[in-house]
Amino acid sequence: MPVQRDEQELTTYFADAPEDVSLADVDLERLPSHISVIMDGNGRWATRQGMERGQGHIAGIASLRETITACVRLGIDVLSAYAFSTENWKRPQQEVDLLMHLFATTLVKELPLFHQENVRLEFLGDIEALPQKTREVFEEGLSETADHTGMTLALAVNYGARAELARAARLIASKVKEGTLSVDDVDAACVSSHLYTADLPDPELLIRTSGELRLSNYLLWQLAYSEFYITDTLWPDFDRWELLRAIRAFQGRDRRFGGVKA
Repeated sequence: MPVQRDEQELTTYFADAPEDVSLADVDLERLPSHISVIMDGNGRWATRQGMERGQGHIAGIASLRETITACVRLGIDVLSAYAFSTENWKRPQQEVDLLMHLFATTLVKELPLFHQENVRLEFLGDIEALPQKTREVFEEGLSETADHTGMTLALAVNYGARAELARAARLIASKVKEGTLSVDDVDAACVSSHLYTADLPDPELLIRTSGELRLSNYLLWQLAYSEFYITDTLWPDFDRWELLRAIRAFQGRDRRFGGVKA
């Protein structure tokens, strides 16, 4: 069921627009149902500000909060965000520890917002491998928001697309071995149903900040026909107006899904 939006709250939230973009620039009847974000550039933002990298991650939390609120106001069904990859464990231990601490403390602080905005939380990735305190907070967040009927916020934590596909292959192979699934039934829909995103539509719009031109092992299966929006804006500087610019660009694309228009 599509998420409903409050027109008055929407207009108020996107008031005082900058000169180059406004709410009037987007067609509210053609919004992407699922927007996904690769939140990149926290460390570079901090370095440019003369700060330690960790301060960039802290600043990035405010951008995520604003993006969540903006998507709720617009009536977006799903917002997914790449928060921590399976490769991020290679970062300095101090930075990893800070991120795990931020995940736990931020989720506790943001639960009132999720309740207020009726946001349902999901996690993409192997959260069982996370530190116990972080995992417990995540599980609490899942439980606290399970009955919410508004936008779904899917956070990819300890996520890697190759690991996800390998996991799906193992699950399917086990069912075939047990005799509960026929080899002939293994098709694209079958694979999709064994991914972390099984209950979510594929992203229609992928936003990557900081100007990098790669997927970084993120949602390789699900992004097959997504439209990409790359911005040089670093994640801590990403705001509701940059989101509108991305949606405006998305709506200007000719999406043919491999076909041609008659």
